[in-house]
Amino acid sequence: MTSATGLLPRAAALADATPEDRNRVVDLLRAAAILVVVLGHWLMAAVYVDRDGGLHRADLLDLASWTHPLTWVLQVMPVFFLVGGYANGLSWRSARRRGTPYAGWLRARLRRLVLPVLPLMAFWAVLAPAAHALGADPDLLRIASRASLVPTWFLAAYVVVVALAPLTLLAWERLGWWALGAGLALGGLVDLVSVRGDLLAVGFLNYVVVWSTVHLLGYAWLDGRLASTARRLALVAVGLGVLWVLTVHGPYAVSMVGLSTDEIDNAYPTRVTQAFLGLLQAGVVLTLEPLLRRLVAHRRVWLATVLVNGRIMSIYLWHLTMLGVLVAGSMALGGLGLHGRPDTGGWWATRPLAFAVLALLTAGAVALVGRFESPAPDPRPAPPVLRPVLAVLGVCAGLGALAALGIAKDGAILWYLPLVPVAACVLGGIVRPPGQAERR
Repeated sequence: MTSATGLLPRAAALADATPEDRNRVVDLLRAAAILVVVLGHWLMAAVYVDRDGGLHRADLLDLASWTHPLTWVLQVMPVFFLVGGYANGLSWRSARRRGTPYAGWLRARLRRLVLPVLPLMAFWAVLAPAAHALGADPDLLRIASRASLVPTWFLAAYVVVVALAPLTLLAWERLGWWALGAGLALGGLVDLVSVRGDLLAVGFLNYVVVWSTVHLLGYAWLDGRLASTARRLALVAVGLGVLWVLTVHGPYAVSMVGLSTDEIDNAYPTRVTQAFLGLLQAGVVLTLEPLLRRLVAHRRVWLATVLVNGRIMSIYLWHLTMLGVLVAGSMALGGLGLHGRPDTGGWWATRPLAFAVLALLTAGAVALVGRFESPAPDPRPAPPVLRPVLAVLGVCAGLGALAALGIAKDGAILWYLPLVPVAACVLGGIVRPPGQAERR
């Protein structure tokens, strides 16, 4: 795999070799969205130390209600599924033309998506037992690991949506906009049953239903079904109008990120509001597409886009773990830099410096582990379809458990949880066997 020192020349070569017919806006949106996610997470996790030296995590959304509408912009996961639909639709159609079987296609997609998570799993599998052996409080490890590994919920959901892409693309090709309408209706039905019946587990079906529905918008974009400005503005109108009714006048919270309120949480589990947020965001970014095309045509902008996309999973997976590293280092120095109360003038004034330090730490981690995002070409024949499907299930189960529980529970260290995705990758054939170099 490419070394950190060779990343810039390789990115420059890739940028210069970009085919003329490539839709660069897809890559620009993906890169911009990941940076918004990173800055949003760093901002919302308002960690501080009180006068007695106690460490606290005060969510900015709970402290400052004026930030709730901002989540309609900062919660950009729908943009990822929009561009994912475009890219996965393009990829599966290419595989169909070449005669690549589903199992081979899925394994290739998983190698790009899941291999970058393995270093993070190894990090926590070693860190948590070692820290516990050195006297770290299991509850502190649980809180720290949950805060650091929360991003893995998105990867788990995205992996499932990718695995279902051939099926959802077929639905789009056969049903068109009726498929989108059916997805929105089914998402609403899941919410109705989940909320009225107080059945939280039922609500988790919308991780698949809602995000697969947003994925359909990527297919529509790919097929030119959203080419007109009128249709793009119609997405904005429908998305904004329904969100306004459901949140301002309905039972759902205004914030698209989870809160501890009596209102319906839009994020845990995913609710149908996220699908309408997807309509709104898709309409906005596609309305701006001509402007974005001109922007990304500039070489420096395109080079930066290629650079971020080349390490996008590593940035996403490690940015909150690096926040934990920063907090741990600060506590070792008596809470240096953490004594400012969140949402005060002094706290806001220090955000640029805090973000700069976090960016440096994250860049260092990415430099070490980013090579896992450039897997070598896989010449193996397509496996039995059961193997990559089991890999999907194992990876998602492990990541979901880590995001929900952290790495400790009831005083015990769940050291084996990070090994579940690793084992799933090995047994599912995502990691190549010993003797076949995994890196290039």
